[in-house]
Amino acid sequence: MSFSPYLFFVGTCREAMSAYQGILGGQLDIVTAADMPDAPEGAPADAVMHAALTLENGGILMASDDPSATEDGPKTGMRVSYTAANGDDAERIFGELAKDGDVELPLGPTSWSPAFGMCTDRFGTPWMVGTNPAE
Repeated sequence: MSFSPYLFFVGTCREAMSAYQGILGGQLDIVTAADMPDAPEGAPADAVMHAALTLENGGILMASDDPSATEDGPKTGMRVSYTAANGDDAERIFGELAKDGDVELPLGPTSWSPAFGMCTDRFGTPWMVGTNPAE
Protein backbone atom coordinates (compact mmCIF):
# COMPACT_ATOMS: atom_id res chain seq x y z
CA MET A 1 0.00 0.00 0.00
CA SER A 2 1.11 3.57 -0.62
CA PHE A 3 -0.08 7.16 -0.87
CA SER A 4 0.54 9.25 -3.96
CA PRO A 5 0.01 13.01 -4.12
CA TYR A 6 -2.36 14.20 -6.85
CA LEU A 7 -2.14 17.90 -7.70
CA PHE A 8 -4.64 20.03 -9.61
CA PHE A 9 -3.68 22.97 -11.80
CA VAL A 10 -5.58 25.43 -13.97
CA GLY A 11 -3.90 25.24 -17.35
CA THR A 12 -0.33 24.90 -16.03
CA CYS A 13 -0.17 21.15 -15.39
CA ARG A 14 2.08 20.31 -18.36
CA GLU A 15 4.49 23.14 -17.51
CA ALA A 16 4.59 22.22 -13.81
CA MET A 17 5.02 18.49 -14.33
CA SER A 18 7.69 19.05 -17.00
CA ALA A 19 9.54 21.30 -14.53
CA TYR A 20 9.26 18.64 -11.81
CA GLN A 21 10.65 16.03 -14.23
CA GLY A 22 13.58 18.33 -14.98
CA ILE A 23 14.26 18.71 -11.24
CA LEU A 24 13.51 15.19 -9.98
CA GLY A 25 14.11 13.06 -13.08
CA GLY A 26 11.89 10.09 -13.83
CA GLN A 27 9.40 9.18 -16.53
CA LEU A 28 6.61 11.65 -17.30
CA ASP A 29 3.45 10.39 -18.97
CA ILE A 30 0.73 12.87 -19.98
CA VAL A 31 -2.79 12.26 -21.31
CA THR A 32 -4.57 15.27 -22.79
CA ALA A 33 -8.24 15.83 -23.58
CA ALA A 34 -7.38 15.23 -27.24
CA ASP A 35 -6.13 11.75 -26.29
CA MET A 36 -9.43 10.77 -24.66
CA PRO A 37 -12.58 9.74 -26.52
CA ASP A 38 -14.68 10.74 -23.48
CA ALA A 39 -12.99 14.00 -22.44
CA PRO A 40 -15.12 16.44 -20.45
CA GLU A 41 -17.28 18.60 -22.70
CA GLY A 42 -15.66 21.94 -23.41
CA ALA A 43 -12.20 20.89 -22.21
CA PRO A 44 -9.45 22.39 -24.38
CA ALA A 45 -7.71 19.73 -26.48
CA ASP A 46 -4.38 20.43 -24.76
CA ALA A 47 -5.80 20.28 -21.21
CA VAL A 48 -3.98 17.65 -19.16
CA MET A 49 -6.48 15.04 -18.01
CA HIS A 50 -3.82 12.98 -16.22
CA ALA A 51 -0.07 13.25 -15.72
CA ALA A 52 2.14 10.82 -13.84
CA LEU A 53 5.78 11.42 -12.95
CA THR A 54 7.27 8.07 -11.92
CA LEU A 55 10.61 8.34 -10.17
CA GLU A 56 13.37 5.73 -10.31
CA ASN A 57 12.79 4.89 -6.63
CA GLY A 58 9.15 4.00 -7.37
CA GLY A 59 7.68 7.26 -6.06
CA ILE A 60 4.94 8.83 -8.14
CA LEU A 61 3.53 12.34 -8.38
CA MET A 62 0.28 12.71 -10.30
CA ALA A 63 -1.61 15.77 -11.51
CA SER A 64 -4.10 17.20 -13.97
CA ASP A 65 -5.64 20.44 -15.10
CA ASP A 66 -8.89 20.94 -13.18
CA PRO A 67 -11.56 21.78 -15.77
CA SER A 68 -13.95 22.97 -13.07
CA ALA A 69 -11.54 25.53 -11.61
CA THR A 70 -11.34 29.08 -12.84
CA GLU A 71 -8.36 30.35 -10.90
CA ASP A 72 -4.97 28.79 -10.21
CA GLY A 73 -3.54 29.56 -6.82
CA PRO A 74 -1.57 28.13 -3.96
CA LYS A 75 -2.45 24.63 -2.84
CA THR A 76 -3.36 24.81 0.86
CA GLY A 77 -3.60 22.32 3.69
CA MET A 78 -0.94 20.00 2.30
CA ARG A 79 2.70 19.71 1.18
CA VAL A 80 4.45 17.33 -1.14
CA SER A 81 7.27 15.73 0.84
CA TYR A 82 10.43 14.68 -0.98
CA THR A 83 13.27 12.75 0.68
CA ALA A 84 16.53 13.38 -1.14
CA ALA A 85 19.33 10.85 -1.38
CA ASN A 86 21.79 13.14 0.47
CA GLY A 87 22.40 16.73 1.53
CA ASP A 88 23.82 17.82 -1.83
CA ASP A 89 20.79 16.39 -3.64
CA ALA A 90 18.45 18.08 -1.14
CA GLU A 91 20.21 21.41 -1.68
CA ARG A 92 19.94 21.17 -5.48
CA ILE A 93 16.29 20.08 -5.48
CA PHE A 94 15.23 22.61 -2.85
CA GLY A 95 17.00 25.40 -4.74
CA GLU A 96 15.31 24.52 -8.02
CA LEU A 97 11.86 24.17 -6.46
CA ALA A 98 12.23 27.45 -4.54
CA LYS A 99 13.40 29.42 -7.60
CA ASP A 100 10.78 32.09 -8.38
CA GLY A 101 8.72 30.77 -5.45
CA ASP A 102 8.63 31.40 -1.70
CA VAL A 103 10.84 29.89 0.99
CA GLU A 104 8.99 29.32 4.25
CA LEU A 105 11.85 27.48 5.98
CA PRO A 106 15.35 27.65 4.47
CA LEU A 107 17.08 24.32 3.96
CA GLY A 108 19.16 23.49 7.01
CA PRO A 109 19.70 21.03 9.83
CA THR A 110 16.82 20.17 12.16
CA SER A 111 16.46 17.79 15.07
CA TRP A 112 15.14 15.11 12.68
CA SER A 113 17.17 15.72 9.52
CA PRO A 114 20.61 17.03 8.54
CA ALA A 115 18.89 18.96 5.72
CA PHE A 116 15.24 20.03 5.73
CA GLY A 117 13.38 22.97 4.23
CA MET A 118 9.94 24.10 3.11
CA CYS A 119 9.06 26.18 0.06
CA THR A 120 6.21 26.89 -2.31
CA ASP A 121 7.20 26.72 -5.97
CA ARG A 122 6.16 29.11 -8.74
CA PHE A 123 3.18 26.88 -9.56
CA GLY A 124 1.76 27.20 -6.03
CA THR A 125 2.76 23.72 -4.89
CA PRO A 126 4.06 23.60 -1.30
CA TRP A 127 7.05 21.30 -0.76
CA MET A 128 9.02 19.81 2.11
CA VAL A 129 12.48 18.64 1.07
CA GLY A 130 14.72 16.71 3.42
CA THR A 131 17.08 13.82 3.91
CA ASN A 132 16.98 10.83 6.21
CA PRO A 133 18.90 11.18 9.50
CA ALA A 134 21.64 8.75 8.40
CA GLU A 135 22.39 10.76 5.25
